[in-house]
Amino acid sequence: MALIRPLETIKSMSKKVCEHSDVYFRTNKRTGKTYTGKMCNPYDGGSSADQVAKRTRFAKVSAAIRARLAVPASGTPTEEQVAIRKAYESQFKVGSLFGFAWKQWNDEYDANGDLITPSED
Repeated sequence: MALIRPLETIKSMSKKVCEHSDVYFRTNKRTGKTYTGKMCNPYDGGSSADQVAKRTRFAKVSAAIRARLAVPASGTPTEEQVAIRKAYESQFKVGSLFGFAWKQWNDEYDANGDLITPSED
């Protein structure tokens, strides 16, 4: 496979060159490598009910996780925030605190995006 070295102008590009183009450029922020891709036969139909439900759940859970990660007005992080940050800093697999928190806390939310409260028996 050939090694491609893009022009300097292409190195800084991302997304499409123009609205009529179907070639996309993306630069990896960590490695600096530029990738290209082509959108072949894009889907022009509307979203299915399942797609809308998943999109709604994602938005709801994302907002809830961001709220859990937000430092309170007092400026002192909660025990949960300290614990998740400590766990995040001890791993190298996930690149952002939000992504790590999503991975850890996603199972705590139901199909509608509501926090599952443990039943007290």
